[in-house]
Amino acid sequence: MLKVGLTGSIAVGKTYVCEVFEGLGCFVLDADQTARQVVEPNTKGLRLIVECFGDEVLQENGELDRVKLGSIVFNNGTKRQLLNEIVHPLVIEEQNKWLEQKENEKPDGIAIIDAALMIESRSYKRFDKLIVVWCDSVIQLKRLMLRNNLSENEALKRINAQMSQEEKKSYADFLIDTSGGFEVSIKNTEKVFLELEKINK
Repeated sequence: MLKVGLTGSIAVGKTYVCEVFEGLGCFVLDADQTARQVVEPNTKGLRLIVECFGDEVLQENGELDRVKLGSIVFNNGTKRQLLNEIVHPLVIEEQNKWLEQKENEKPDGIAIIDAALMIESRSYKRFDKLIVVWCDSVIQLKRLMLRNNLSENEALKRINAQMSQEEKKSYADFLIDTSGGFEVSIKNTEKVFLELEKINK
C-alpha cells in the first residue's frame, strides 16, 4: 500500500482536495477528526489536557471547550507546543492502526492522511510521499476570514502562527494549487492521483 501524507496551511482547500481523492478511490483520514476523537470525554488525551491546562478548558457537559483552549494556545507558542506534545502521539497511534486496517483491506490501495502540522511534527517522514496543498496568500486570507468569520487582523494572526506556505512547499513531493477554484483544483488533484497510481504499480 502507498502511504501518502497530505498537508498545507490553514484555509487552502485541503478538505476539498481530500474529497476529490476519496472520489478517485483513495482511503482518506482527516487528522483533525482523529485529534477530536483522542480528546473525547473519558480519554487519556482529555485527562492529560486537563492536567496541563486546568478544568477551565472543559464545558459543563465534560467535553473539551475547543474555543477556550484555542484562545489559550493561539497566542502562546509554549502552550501550543505543550498541547501538540499531548495530542500528536495519540493521533499518530490511531493513524497507524487505521493504516494497518486499510492495508489489510486493500494491499495495493493508496492511503492518504491529511494533517495540518505534519511537517512541523516531523510525522511526514512516516509516509512514502508528501503532498502539499497551497493557494495564493491573498486568496487564503479571504477564505479564512469568510470561513471563520474573522477580521483581517485575526485571520493574519492565525496564518502567521503557522509555518509559511513557501517553507511547506519545499518539503513536497507533489504540489496541488487550489487558487483557481473548484474545477482547477479537481484537475490538479487528478494529475497527482495519476502520478501516485504510477508509483503504486
